[in-house]
Amino acid sequence: MKKLLIVDGNSTLNRAFYGIRPLTTKDGRNTNALFGFFQILLRHIDAVKPDYMAVTFDLPAPTFRKKAYEPYKANRKPSPDELREQFPYTKECLEAMGIRAVELEGYEADDLQGTLAQLAHTTEDTEAYILTGDRDLLQLIDDRIRVLLIGNKETVCYDSATFTEKYGFPPSGLVEAKALMGDSSDNIPGVAGVGEKTAYKLIGDFGSLDRVYESIEDPSITKGVREKLLRDKENAYLSRFLATIDTAAPIKTTLDELAFDGVCARETELYGVLVKYELLQLITRLGLRPDCSGKAACACVTEDPTYREATADEILSLSGTLALSLTEDGIAVAKEGEAFLYRGALSGIAPLFENAPIVYDAKAWYHLLHREGIRPARPLYDVMLAAYVDARDGGHVGSEAACILSYLGRTVTEGAPTAHHLHALGTLLMERLEEAGTARVLERIELPLAPVLADMEAAGFYVDTEGLAAFDRALADAADRAADSITEMAGIVFNINSPKQLGEVLFDRLGLPYPKRKKPEAAYSTDADVLAAVRPYHPIVEAVLDFRQLTKLRSTYAQGLLRAADGQGCIHSDLKQAVTTTGRLSSAEPNLQNIPIRTELGKQFRRYFVTKSPDYLLIDADYSQIELRLLAHMSGDETMIDAYREGADIHTRTASRAFGIPEEAVTPELRKRAKAVSFGIIYGISAFSLAADLGISNADAKRYIESYFAEFPSVKDYLDGVVAAAKETGYTETLFGRRRYIPELSAPQYPTRQFGERAARNSPLQGTAADIIKLAMISTARRLHEEGLDARLILQVHDELIIEAHKRDAERAAAILREEMEGVASLSVPLTVEVSVGTSWLS
Repeated sequence: MKKLLIVDGNSTLNRAFYGIRPLTTKDGRNTNALFGFFQILLRHIDAVKPDYMAVTFDLPAPTFRKKAYEPYKANRKPSPDELREQFPYTKECLEAMGIRAVELEGYEADDLQGTLAQLAHTTEDTEAYILTGDRDLLQLIDDRIRVLLIGNKETVCYDSATFTEKYGFPPSGLVEAKALMGDSSDNIPGVAGVGEKTAYKLIGDFGSLDRVYESIEDPSITKGVREKLLRDKENAYLSRFLATIDTAAPIKTTLDELAFDGVCARETELYGVLVKYELLQLITRLGLRPDCSGKAACACVTEDPTYREATADEILSLSGTLALSLTEDGIAVAKEGEAFLYRGALSGIAPLFENAPIVYDAKAWYHLLHREGIRPARPLYDVMLAAYVDARDGGHVGSEAACILSYLGRTVTEGAPTAHHLHALGTLLMERLEEAGTARVLERIELPLAPVLADMEAAGFYVDTEGLAAFDRALADAADRAADSITEMAGIVFNINSPKQLGEVLFDRLGLPYPKRKKPEAAYSTDADVLAAVRPYHPIVEAVLDFRQLTKLRSTYAQGLLRAADGQGCIHSDLKQAVTTTGRLSSAEPNLQNIPIRTELGKQFRRYFVTKSPDYLLIDADYSQIELRLLAHMSGDETMIDAYREGADIHTRTASRAFGIPEEAVTPELRKRAKAVSFGIIYGISAFSLAADLGISNADAKRYIESYFAEFPSVKDYLDGVVAAAKETGYTETLFGRRRYIPELSAPQYPTRQFGERAARNSPLQGTAADIIKLAMISTARRLHEEGLDARLILQVHDELIIEAHKRDAERAAAILREEMEGVASLSVPLTVEVSVGTSWLS
């Protein structure tokens, strides 16, 4: 069967606008809805693989429904200017993709979708798919028309069987039900007093609005409902008219005119328009690259010069800044206006790496070089890290560099030469960083950290695979016991991992009160919040929570770590340097920064992280309250500074000051509350959230926050000042000059602006902490190497560093680790670390 894909343009753009943080081009055009729309569109094009396509849009002119009933949609607020601005951008991009945009004065986009979908009935071999977030379109479903309903987490494909199973009547009954229950969002009146549950039952029993009124005396219709139906009969039929999608709108088109040849059928035109709107990720995803017309849109890109084969001596004789990339044929080397291909071993051009050539992903290069015994004295210039430090436009590097990066993303994947484009991009980024004053972050922190991370990844972290396998078996046994207990209490065998079956057992079979269900036909949720709310009502809930914890620990950690270990029992995590907005490192495949620590059972996994032999020890050093110490320093609050200089317990001191009691009268509970307030302040916590965290009233939480700021007024002035400055400049800065751009601060949506303010408060603190530990890693690695110790960094977890050292060098390695971590920055308060030594991560 051939497939026609019809997209609800308005619904999808609205969803994208409110779901994607603000994005703008260099010249200030909003593009978040545009970007999100095409992310959604491309995903569904990949899934459906349509032969025909169209996207429908509303026009501002009144529709036939509005003319018939003035209140129709009268309560709808106009779309924000920032969204309306992006409709013409979207249509321009659709045209470049060869996708027809359909709109018609007097008709809604829904009518156009219904009319176009009927084209599936004009041939024997076509079916239509309507992509929308609007449930009203479900009324169109028949044997040749399906609806792809976009939800918050997934898209559900509705056909007649799926719809009928969910609603209890066929798709045609949806508009009949809406005639009865109305729709407040569209000002469709319906029958006053008849809600969704009653409407669905009536249509399920009688099939249509007409049959409901024909059967008005049926004893199954209660007296109260009968009176409401009779009173509002006129409104019911008006509502059916308003809710019915017109499937015969006067659109003059055929299937052949909607033929779709693929997104990139007009590659040159599409590339140009995506560059225009700086949609870097879409360019990369589609594998587009500039050609002659592309150069006009981005003058800094030129065609690759011819790569001339060269010997090692010829390569080493080159002067100036060089760029290198790996290809299937060898190493591509480029300088301005020239490009060469070297087919020999890396060792043959080893001196080349002493002059900081431009590369992409320096860490990957260091792995190659270190295996060849090559350890450059100067860091390689990494355009990936340079773009990360630049971080403008939400992490993009501007339209000029965007087209190079997009080409780079494609050719890195395919292994084609990219050295020429690397040279252009590296040169551009050097200028941008110098201009912004952020080159020091790249040169002092990020570039010298890359070889340290490469060494840490190569060293890895050993695990006791036998002990871990035994722990996995113990978890499996415990999960089986929990499952047996659950089925015994339920009195029925069921799939505990099925939210649907579990919900039915808890709330239907056992009758536990359901705290969240608003729509009777909606499936029960069994998420953590729901289970926590019903925990006191039955011991089965505790057993379910235990079962979930045990199965999670098994699958994610026990089995995940065993799979990740190599033949020697060593895990080599990927330490990602250019991911987070704050500058912190992240870990993946597996994520060793996420090993459980909050529960006693989860904490046991650290028991199985060990040294490579009994001759070695693990040394762990963890910064103590680094973000609060940075808050004291950066705010200049003398009370906090004095507390840290005196070595006082900061949370006890805070409780004493904030609650107006002597320090000796501070109870553990009050200390806990003071700690929650302190850390909450950093993250911009609200009184409502603090109250929920501490189990206190909103009034008490508000009073705690006010008391805190009254005792530490410089903290409030500092945090307010950070937000004000970020609103003016568009970014925050760490003590070391790292910037985080926060476009959310100027977003039209209040919740998004609130997020931006919280990010602005915390980013300088969290970012400075990230800079500090990165600098400590660089200096620690250097000292261990300079002193010739058999010791190496193997892991960084947030504010914690771990070294594996031979027993004979462990004491000296621990001293170096402490010295470098505590002495890495000069602050008004001491940076202190807690150092411990053991044979496992847990010990």
